[in-house]
Amino acid sequence: MSRNFRELLEAKWEEGKFICVGLDSDWSKIPECITLQMHGSHDPTYHAIRSFNEAIVDATRELVCAYKPNIAFYESHSESGLRALRETIKYIHKVAPDVPVILDAKRADIDNTNLGYVHSAFDELKADAVTVHPYLGAQALKPFLDQKDKGIIVLCRTSNKGAGEFQDLPVETNLVPPMELMPLYQCVAMRVAKEWDWNGNCAVVVGATYPEELKIVRGIVGDMPILIPGIGAQGGDLEKTVHAGKNSRGRGMIINSSRGIIFASNGEDFAEAARCSALKLHEQIQKCLEVQS
Repeated sequence: MSRNFRELLEAKWEEGKFICVGLDSDWSKIPECITLQMHGSHDPTYHAIRSFNEAIVDATRELVCAYKPNIAFYESHSESGLRALRETIKYIHKVAPDVPVILDAKRADIDNTNLGYVHSAFDELKADAVTVHPYLGAQALKPFLDQKDKGIIVLCRTSNKGAGEFQDLPVETNLVPPMELMPLYQCVAMRVAKEWDWNGNCAVVVGATYPEELKIVRGIVGDMPILIPGIGAQGGDLEKTVHAGKNSRGRGMIINSSRGIIFASNGEDFAEAARCSALKLHEQIQKCLEVQS
């Protein structure tokens, strides 16, 4: 069955769901009730990560618009971790077939190398979207941008503290005449919206930790989806995020929370705690939208 990332996302927004659960399954934080249980099994790392992820998905699948595993937490465990990632995505497609999966891999290279990344993300791992960085330009990213049914989510204004080192540098652009200087992140947003989105499959990443920049980017990209990390452990302000991030239809947001949901508890109630944390965030988002409407 064909899966179209944007269509899946729009359907979830129609249901009023904007939470993306980041499946950043850090081995050191997975509850002992899972790791000890798998200790005697063949390949305990694989079984523990898979079991933990499946429990989180079961607990939260009715509340989310997407899941976002960060590939670093799986690559660090070699084949055991990558196998767990493949099976996690397969499980999401099975039990929550209407929920898209974003592979947070931040890929980009020269164009022929990107063909390998495209094959890995979409053919091998079966993700519905992938994060990429724009530094090599549209020509290099064409193998990604040509994937009509897949989401191509371009790093724009990231949530980390040092993001401005390059992203705030003033650059000259002719995208808005007359030629003028603008911060690099704004130029990226403009390029993606005006020149790269020929298949209507693009989105951008803007951190909740920078609400003013988020508002500016929303003005640049129109109703395009924005993946918004930084809520929860990174301290992003939810009310400001919703106000700045929603599009003209009161949608457009993929609000990511990772540690704040999946590690809400390190005890046997970890799945229930994750659901409670996700439900609380969902209700807070709805309240923000109601107040701002």
